[in-house]
Amino acid sequence: MKISIVGAGRAGRSFAAALGADHEVTLLHHDALSPLDADLVLLCVPDDAIEEVARAVRVSAHTVVAHVAGSRGLDVLAVHDRVGSLHPLVTMPDAVTGARRLRGAVFCVDGDALLGEVVTSLGGRRIAVPAARRTLYHAAAATAANHLVALMGSVQVLADAAGLALGDFLPLAQQSLDDVMTVGPARALTGPASRGDVDTIAAHLAAIADEERPTYAALAARATRLAATRAEATCDD
Repeated sequence: MKISIVGAGRAGRSFAAALGADHEVTLLHHDALSPLDADLVLLCVPDDAIEEVARAVRVSAHTVVAHVAGSRGLDVLAVHDRVGSLHPLVTMPDAVTGARRLRGAVFCVDGDALLGEVVTSLGGRRIAVPAARRTLYHAAAATAANHLVALMGSVQVLADAAGLALGDFLPLAQQSLDDVMTVGPARALTGPASRGDVDTIAAHLAAIADEERPTYAALAARATRLAATRAEATCDD
């Protein structure tokens, strides 16, 4: 398959490296476009630029034009006849890591059937999300990746305040994530919220610096609700 990738950032370079083994891939900057002779044009540009770049792309009627954004539907590609989206549920901090993670990844696919062939060539798995739930899907992805990283930023601040390092707590975080994968969030939950220990939570809030307190309070409240779902499930049994 002839694939032109538009956008030479982390996503574009990751896709180019991952697809290059099985396809004829050309990597282009979004501001250096000419008529493209390709089976697939993959737009790896910032979400807000997709519609503008799509309008600038000149292709034949048989070419599929697709983007890799989780937050956008197919409407931003409406100027083309064959369109699609291919959003990978992976993080791509650099091209080497991104390419490795794209192989065998989960992809949210919409639109033209050609994108299914691309996923198959990467050894990936396809999921589909109705257009009406696209924003919720992307919110879940952002929470799973970006917000988890932001949470670790908060852990780092608290660890520093205690005279320790983030690395001291990463094995604990990994164990918790492993437990979520094994038994699900409700059963994996431990700590004061899971046992209704409000005095300990109050002590934590009193000790935490002002700027970190809202994060802890919000997460403690969410953990308390999660613990309640576990209790309800136990009662139902």
